[in-house]
Amino acid sequence: MNLLSIGGSDPSSGAGIQSDLKIFSTDNVYWLTVITAITGQNTLKFGKVEPVSVNILKNQLQLVFSDFKIDGIKIGMVYDSQIIKTIYQQLKKSKIPIVVDPVIKSTTGGELLKKSAIKDYQKYIIPLATVITPNKYEAEILSKTKINSKNIPEKTAKVIQKMGAKNVSITGIQANENKISDFIFEKSEKYVISGNKISKINHGSGGNYASAILFSLAKNKSIKESLRFAKQYTYDSIKNAKKIGKGIVITDINKKDSIETELSESIQKFTGIKNIYKNIPECQTNFVYSKKNPKSIKEILGISGRIVKAGEKVIVAGDLEYGGSKHVATALLTVNKKFPQIQSAINIKYQNTTISKIKKLKFIVSRYDRNQEPIDVKNKGSTIEWGIKSAIKNLKESPDVIFHIGGFGKEPMIIIFGDTPKKILKKISKITG
Repeated sequence: MNLLSIGGSDPSSGAGIQSDLKIFSTDNVYWLTVITAITGQNTLKFGKVEPVSVNILKNQLQLVFSDFKIDGIKIGMVYDSQIIKTIYQQLKKSKIPIVVDPVIKSTTGGELLKKSAIKDYQKYIIPLATVITPNKYEAEILSKTKINSKNIPEKTAKVIQKMGAKNVSITGIQANENKISDFIFEKSEKYVISGNKISKINHGSGGNYASAILFSLAKNKSIKESLRFAKQYTYDSIKNAKKIGKGIVITDINKKDSIETELSESIQKFTGIKNIYKNIPECQTNFVYSKKNPKSIKEILGISGRIVKAGEKVIVAGDLEYGGSKHVATALLTVNKKFPQIQSAINIKYQNTTISKIKKLKFIVSRYDRNQEPIDVKNKGSTIEWGIKSAIKNLKESPDVIFHIGGFGKEPMIIIFGDTPKKILKKISKITG
């Protein structure tokens, strides 16, 4: 995935271009950059601003777009009218997601958008936005309205939307001691997203929020899903903020563990397999990977939703979470207790042709019959654990595949097991190849 960050350079790497380069680096994201201005700043104070020339800005934009396929764009600091108009000319026909982060003033007090450029910002930059993410102060400046007890944020959001932004997220408009909320105004829906509050002045959270939205949108998530993801991502970045300099803390993101990295990459490869949609069951698919010797499904990473079929495409609906899967994770947990080397599993659609091919490949295959399930097991809702235990009871080697042919009101299913997600992908490529 190639994402483009258009914005200013921050030598402290707390915000701007440098901050974006640190984000999602383990998620197969390649950040391209176009610099609009050079700033001098640190965690204590803001120094000077020097915008780049129109010629070098045009040259950066033209060369990036002529060489790379861009999957999404984030626009941050633009500073003056010349920069604004140059960016607009390049992006006005763009069809990819664009997230606009209205950078007006730095946390340390510097002016990042000239007052004389606000009208051009309203005219040229706001209409580019798939989502625009002003905080309360920025929203009031752009809309020329106040958000208070008499003037609800919806009015302000409507003003900004009328300027051309498709969706508006005004951050930090409601807060109490423990919670902070954002007001969202989509094309035909309004709602509030609340999250835990961390009372900590920081550098970089606004940029992190916008970048997280772009990342999610570029993965074909909905506006609401992307905003919820970004809310949590930003909270985590503030929670993990570090005091690197002598002044305010800089947000940071805990890098993914190896389990999350490999599963994320494997899911992406799985969804890209040719005609894989034919192997997605009616109940959809989950792909899981566990820690060593898991004690419960809370130690097994899975998708909180599912890998779903949308026509001939396959998309991931949900985020990776420990405990995110119940059924496939339970199957893996049961197998892992007897064969600890098995740490990953995925379910695919049952088809006679698939089973025939699996057997020809000489995989270790076992099955169970749901019709033989004891009534007390069925009443307790522990069918999967019972079924998997039945299937592996007499196995001396770990299974590659366990399947059942369904039961009353129950869809038949194939579950593929492996030491790692990468090894499962190799098995799937043989099965579907």
